[in-house]
Amino acid sequence: MPEGHTVHRLATTFGRLFGEQDLAVSSPQGRFAAGAARLDGRVLVASEAWGKQMFLGFAEARSSRENDDLRWLRVHLGLYGAWTFAGDPGADVVHAIGAPRRRVSETDRTTTLDGVEASDGPWAPPAPRGQVRVRIASAHAVADLTGPTACEVITGPERATVLGRLGPDPLRDDADPEAFVAALTRSRSSVALQLMNQAVLAGVGNIYRAESLFRARLAPATPGTAVPRETALDLWADLVGLMRDGARVGAIVTTRPEDRGAVPAAEGGAPTEPASRRRRRRTLQNTDGQRDAVPSDEAFYVYHRDGLPCRVCGTTVARADLGGRTLFWCPRCQSL
Repeated sequence: MPEGHTVHRLATTFGRLFGEQDLAVSSPQGRFAAGAARLDGRVLVASEAWGKQMFLGFAEARSSRENDDLRWLRVHLGLYGAWTFAGDPGADVVHAIGAPRRRVSETDRTTTLDGVEASDGPWAPPAPRGQVRVRIASAHAVADLTGPTACEVITGPERATVLGRLGPDPLRDDADPEAFVAALTRSRSSVALQLMNQAVLAGVGNIYRAESLFRARLAPATPGTAVPRETALDLWADLVGLMRDGARVGAIVTTRPEDRGAVPAAEGGAPTEPASRRRRRRTLQNTDGQRDAVPSDEAFYVYHRDGLPCRVCGTTVARADLGGRTLFWCPRCQSL
């Protein structure tokens, strides 16, 4: 499931490609035909993310464009959703963001439409591929949505109701860290469960959960009531920094420079990594090939590194199922 930084990148992409333009909205699959009809011919005037949900605000072409007049397209990609973009040869577009995910990070790249050459004639968008729930098209670009968990047209008050159920988003300027601290520290639920609770903290997924807990040296099983306020604020600040970096470059990198490279040996020798495990680990993300990029196999402390030595102490990284998701942690660095 794409994490919050990816959804913020999506919102930015929509604003750049489609903002203030008359748009054609359709449902090639047919399952969203009624919703698409409510948006077709309108102008995109707002594009924003809150946690893992994106909201696109559409106004009538000749309206005052006040927020109470907007129709909002709410999209939650979930595990299988993805947006695929294409544009004319002169447009820089992100090719795809979301699932299918063959890498751990929500990889996206800037490109023109694959296989399209410049011509003297008008640009024609490609035919929809797969089960396209929604197609949003301008004169120069197109975006196709497939496989979302949620896709609906809502009003301003309905949008406010959705937002009221979400916790603060570390990537939003209007986020209140005290709201996160209060929600976390008043519950006896483990800090690991709470970080994945979107009502406590919006936008954090399994990667940021595991990595931020390691960086804070917090045991995943620590009850929220046992987390000091200062520690909770430090955890929030660290997530803000990590997720902003992720939104900027389109990849998650959580390791500090001093912890990359050679991994310390555990007592009795470090475990080896068999070839079969190297194939199973999904650590190829779009840090590769970038200027000053961090190698993919050095990007994380514990996520998908179970059975390998901790980068800091050499203890074997552990894994367990928690709340339907796999948790990764170092039993020594993050001991109770």
